[in-house]
Amino acid sequence: MGWRRTTLTALLNAFALAATLAVPASAAPEQPLGGCAAPQAQQGLRGLWLASVGNINWPRQQGQPADQVRAEYRELLDGATQIRANAVFVQVRPTADALYPSPFEPWSHWLTGEQGKDPGWDPLAFAVQEAHARNLEFHAWFNPYRVSKQADITKLAPNHPARLHPDWVLRYGDGLYYDPGVPEVRELVEQVVLDVVRRYDVDGVHFDDYFYPYPVAGQQLDDEQTYKRHGAATFPVKADWRRDNVDRLVSELAARIKAAKPWVVFGVSPFAVWRNGKTDPTGSDTNAGIETYDDLYADTRKWVRQRWIDYVAPQTYWNIGFPAADYAKLLDWWSREVRGTGVSLYLGQAAYRIGTGVTPQWMDPEEMPRQLRLSSAVPEVAGHIYFQIHSVLANPLGFRDRLATDIYRTPALVPPRAAVPGWGQPVLPPVVERADGGQRVRIRPVGWPLPEPAYYAVYRAEGRGCPALLATVRPDTSGNAVFLDRTTRPGTTYTYLVTAVDRGHHQGPAGRTRAVTT
Repeated sequence: MGWRRTTLTALLNAFALAATLAVPASAAPEQPLGGCAAPQAQQGLRGLWLASVGNINWPRQQGQPADQVRAEYRELLDGATQIRANAVFVQVRPTADALYPSPFEPWSHWLTGEQGKDPGWDPLAFAVQEAHARNLEFHAWFNPYRVSKQADITKLAPNHPARLHPDWVLRYGDGLYYDPGVPEVRELVEQVVLDVVRRYDVDGVHFDDYFYPYPVAGQQLDDEQTYKRHGAATFPVKADWRRDNVDRLVSELAARIKAAKPWVVFGVSPFAVWRNGKTDPTGSDTNAGIETYDDLYADTRKWVRQRWIDYVAPQTYWNIGFPAADYAKLLDWWSREVRGTGVSLYLGQAAYRIGTGVTPQWMDPEEMPRQLRLSSAVPEVAGHIYFQIHSVLANPLGFRDRLATDIYRTPALVPPRAAVPGWGQPVLPPVVERADGGQRVRIRPVGWPLPEPAYYAVYRAEGRGCPALLATVRPDTSGNAVFLDRTTRPGTTYTYLVTAVDRGHHQGPAGRTRAVTT
């Protein structure tokens, strides 16, 4: 936020004055509404993945005019707000290239049609601004090691780091990958991410499930020379060395993100099976063909236990009762793994499978709602992320309508994150006033602008009823905000309560309006 900060002396004087004066009218103690001591809001992260690789979601085609790319993104975000989502996870580095001006990597061909071609504008700055204008959290999604989905290094831009350092690159299957065992690769990936964290107002850094590449039948990943140079002396077993390479990236990046901006969260969305129970008795009761620990060399459970990540979003992409990987059993395993760690658990939901018939259950319009009911009843589950946004907005088997009118019929706040400190300083309720026949709610900070809210949560009570969350709104650069309530009914008495919410989603005390009949 950009409004002027007061000095510490002025702040202390203001507190002293506040102690001797009457409480502002908007914060004056009144009889609780309907016996409610404080406004209550439904909580839960409601996220949507927006993939750029393969032009899956955004941009939909390569080389489109900037206005068209911007219009497509706004349309996606408007769809997200219509189902009352509160977060988007946007892929900004799909194949070691960028959807923003990067000092390290070339422009993405998924955007311009030609890797390295400057589109003449900054899609990431635009994407963050538009998301925040709708009070959607913006998580910048990076793929750490994938270089290209084709295997010819000469087709990369001439200034691509992989072209300049071919010894950093592994050819495997039909693609190119950075070798995680090369220290310079780890430093490059960390610098790429930190550049975005420092220059853009992102809320989070997000990795998906791609670390060491998924196994390709009949092929071996040829990193033997790297292993001899950097790992054999310390790790007699190559698999342990590979896991250590990824561990180092995750732990180092976590520390560097927090040092740069403590409120930016770092999370990972892994393949949901850490290890099968037959492989490891502490693993999940599954029999999946892939295990992240053994096949992708990603010890995701360790990252949770070490608290290197702020949230984990396992891709629980199977139906309830699926024999090899039952959604319900994975829900149970992950909820136990995060319990007591302070790491938030968001479940990755397979919206892309609804109505596909990949198994009979996905033709049942109740399969996804059942998953959401089951998981939402588990205390450790702090929300859900859907892959991918078009799969939701296309309304398969009526699922978009079900979200908008039933499952997400009321807005929700992202639950507070243990990894992000709370206000850390005293905070007073905002001043809340009504105008324009009672429909317009004006909000401003009280007396001094410290600490700075990330957004305001607006609650409304009818008559003497309990206040319910109505909307969230971002302040302008002066800390002020205006909310227009278009859902009032003539002859009804309303009271509005507003809390200031920080970057970690911790709420301050509520300011309130007087009861007014519309």
